[in-house]
Amino acid sequence: MGEKILIIGGTGYIGKFVVEASAKSRHPTFALVRESSLSDPAKAQLIDGFKKSGVTILNGDLNDHASLVKAIKQVDVVISTVGSMQIADQFQIIAAIKEAGNVKRFLPSEFGNDVDRCRAVDPINQNFQVKVQLRRAIEAQGIPYTLIVSNLFSGYSLSNFLQLGATSPPRDKIVIPGDGSVKAVFNDERDIGTYTIIAAVDPRTLNKIVYVKPPQNIYSFNELVASWEKKIGKTLEKIYVLEEQLLKQIQESPMPVNVILSINHSVFVKGDQTYFEIDPKVGVEASELYPDVKYTTVDEYINQFV
Repeated sequence: MGEKILIIGGTGYIGKFVVEASAKSRHPTFALVRESSLSDPAKAQLIDGFKKSGVTILNGDLNDHASLVKAIKQVDVVISTVGSMQIADQFQIIAAIKEAGNVKRFLPSEFGNDVDRCRAVDPINQNFQVKVQLRRAIEAQGIPYTLIVSNLFSGYSLSNFLQLGATSPPRDKIVIPGDGSVKAVFNDERDIGTYTIIAAVDPRTLNKIVYVKPPQNIYSFNELVASWEKKIGKTLEKIYVLEEQLLKQIQESPMPVNVILSINHSVFVKGDQTYFEIDPKVGVEASELYPDVKYTTVDEYINQFV
């Protein structure tokens, strides 16, 4: 048997992929679920699926310290996949881990850019700064950790090429943040789940950042569009939104559009996913560390939309 893994936030967007990957592995898997999730039909269905795949459901809440400690005492590894609105609630997880005293590894909810390397603007910068504070708190408490920097989710970014309000990739015109030359990293959520579970118990990733940055998934927006145009046999009209205009849009847009646009600014204008080399003292790259994992390439991913 492998280490026992607890996933907090398992019914969330990336959480369900992490639970799925853990259930498929040899690890006894536990999911902490709020009472309210059981009365939400979509989440109830997801939880039912977890149970069918052998996941143990524990009732608990981030705001109920006793339930959190009780759940954590049953496992070896704690993975948080809570959504952006709950990032700050993870200070409660740190307190509970500290009290439980048995956790071999904690993976906080990162799943995006390396927040210590970001040059983002608000509103997303506020979210990134809370993640930075969490990192420092984990280090200060001496809790063993692994940080997963997964970069962009393909399901979010490639399903509509980041066109606001679109449900599929564009076939006539496309809005491109920046000049389209800055490289970003796009990863299939299932692969992120797989890498997360393997890394969670790997001695080589202890107190390290795991960057999911496979060479075949690094594309500039222009390269992405060129690849898509080739697949559909059509040239798209391109509308470039340069930095000055993008910053103005961020300031003038309501929630959550301003959040999305500020992520686009960080990724496609500042190049926050690719402007630095991975420092081997603090980080490792997932596809290099786990060459046996067959990851979905960007090219393969966008074929489904042709």
